[in-house]
Amino acid sequence: MKTSLAFLLAALAAVSVARGASKLSVVASHSLDAARPAETLVVPWSEVRKHLPDAAPDKLVVKDAQGRVLTYQFTNFQPEDKTGRYDDVLFQYTFAAGEKSATFTIERSSIPVPPVATKTFARYVPERLDDFAFENDRLAHRMYGPGLDTPAAGKSRMISSGIDVWTKRVAYPVIDRWYLRGHDNYHIENGEGLDFYSVGTGRGCGGTGVWDGAKLHVSHNWKTWKVVANGPVRTIFELGYAPWEAANGVKVTEVKRFTLDAGHNLHRVESTFTFEGAPGLVVGLGLGKHKDVPAAVDRNAGGWLTQWEKYPKATEGELGTAVALESGPFQEFVEDDLNQLALVRVASGVPVRYALGAGWSLGSEFTSAAKWNTYVAAEIARLRAPVKVAVTPVP
Repeated sequence: MKTSLAFLLAALAAVSVARGASKLSVVASHSLDAARPAETLVVPWSEVRKHLPDAAPDKLVVKDAQGRVLTYQFTNFQPEDKTGRYDDVLFQYTFAAGEKSATFTIERSSIPVPPVATKTFARYVPERLDDFAFENDRLAHRMYGPGLDTPAAGKSRMISSGIDVWTKRVAYPVIDRWYLRGHDNYHIENGEGLDFYSVGTGRGCGGTGVWDGAKLHVSHNWKTWKVVANGPVRTIFELGYAPWEAANGVKVTEVKRFTLDAGHNLHRVESTFTFEGAPGLVVGLGLGKHKDVPAAVDRNAGGWLTQWEKYPKATEGELGTAVALESGPFQEFVEDDLNQLALVRVASGVPVRYALGAGWSLGSEFTSAAKWNTYVAAEIARLRAPVKVAVTPVP
């Protein structure tokens, strides 16, 4: 009897393997002792299709070890490819302090999984002089486009590649709502937050420029844009900048690739500078200064820079900003009239990876410079120790 049962089980297993796995086991592990809230886990689509050959990206069910269904997102960075070259399956999990690994399952769904409320979002805003705006459930930003440097902008006309901050009290998206209200109206608190941060021609919250040893050379407004993923868990987009003259007459171009995840106040950026006539350049990652706004600046030898500003109006409160090098040869901190800068040496065509973001005293847990700096340090430790994901089939 036992022999017959063993033979039957072996035969069933062989048939299951021949037909492909019934589901996937995903084990995510990391090396930190600290908690990792809202960690985005990335499973390559190639791994899914290898074991579930008939899987469709919008017909999946992702569960944690307790059987709870998790929100997931699939990405397609080449939507013009007719063969459907999908890239990744993304979902989020919060690791408790000391929890070094967690197990999940991915299986097929017989019907399409309906969309869920998005937590990350980005779009080109032609109705407001070519702004480009992006947000998650924590905060929002915008960057200025070519329309702002035209006569149509009137008195608002400006050349600036700095990064603006919009503070939020709410977790839902506000970009479309605020633009619909009109430019001057989202400078007024209405219960959702407001835009009180001033970029001007400085670097704002994490803008870049080329440092020649005494002066920062910056680009004009962005020239090109491309959204490659847009929530609900992660948004990825690129902004391209036309050539400008940097140190010693060298012409340089830049492409910024942003990765914006739900649940975080810092966003990852890859900036690729392309130039000829120099073996390398020094790039400044900046935080803008604001006249008559008291600020505490913290320069960490690990390669990150924070600023905590106390604004005069009760509706504005206090604001922390940060720019932090994730990888690359950090050099030193300097400042000019408009910015605090962290300097990093770059090679042509080689991305420099860093993070930028902000935290508001009236819309989050960041009620002091100490709390903001502690958060930034934890986020940088998290980014520098990525989670590893292993996928195995379950017959």
